[in-house]
Amino acid sequence: MEYLPYRKRDLTRSRDTENFNYLAGHGYVCLRVDMRGSGDSEGLLLDEYTQMEQLDAVKVIAWIAEQQWCDGKVGMMGISWGGFNSLQVAARRPPALKAIISDCFSDDLYDNNMHYMGGCLLGDNLSEATVMFAFNSLPPDPAVVGDKWRDMWLERLQENDPWIIKWLEHQHRSAYWSTASVCEDFAAIQCPVYAIGGWADGFTNSVFRLLENLEVPCKGLIGPWGHLYHTREFLVHP
Repeated sequence: MEYLPYRKRDLTRSRDTENFNYLAGHGYVCLRVDMRGSGDSEGLLLDEYTQMEQLDAVKVIAWIAEQQWCDGKVGMMGISWGGFNSLQVAARRPPALKAIISDCFSDDLYDNNMHYMGGCLLGDNLSEATVMFAFNSLPPDPAVVGDKWRDMWLERLQENDPWIIKWLEHQHRSAYWSTASVCEDFAAIQCPVYAIGGWADGFTNSVFRLLENLEVPCKGLIGPWGHLYHTREFLVHP
């Protein structure tokens, strides 16, 4: 399962098709889920890495595990946001989640993320906020959600405030950041982790911290690349 706000029907469709077709050919059932308020899912997406986001993922994992085509064992994978929330969901210990792959991620939302790395305000605050403002302004697909697409779209537009407002209101380490930072309790993660990073990526230290602090099987890989997706290759050819 990959769990993102980046619209599976258009924005990430070509990448997902390449990754998931390849993995399906090696025996994996692959699901790409639009999180609440994004793409074709109902509700509102009001911030990143929320408690609701994680709880929704726990429910989706339980649903997957109950399907006839599933053997009851579920994995998560993802880059960036998907790498972050794979760790966050693993820390909630859904029984069916047996392993995760996190690519180009951080375990610390305040000190080692795109907002206040080292306590310094980063330009990515603005770039990520504007990107998500644009994504959250897009409508769901009528071919999927039917006639309610217009009402869903209007609700999104009415509630779509730039997230940078929230981020600038929390310029110091606080519960706002720590609640979803797995570095606060590495022991909460009880399934195996494959952690991938790049020397040229913005998240350069997270793989080392997981290897040092996790008490479960953990494999780390860092190479000469930037913020790039390598999950497909390293899952099948470790």
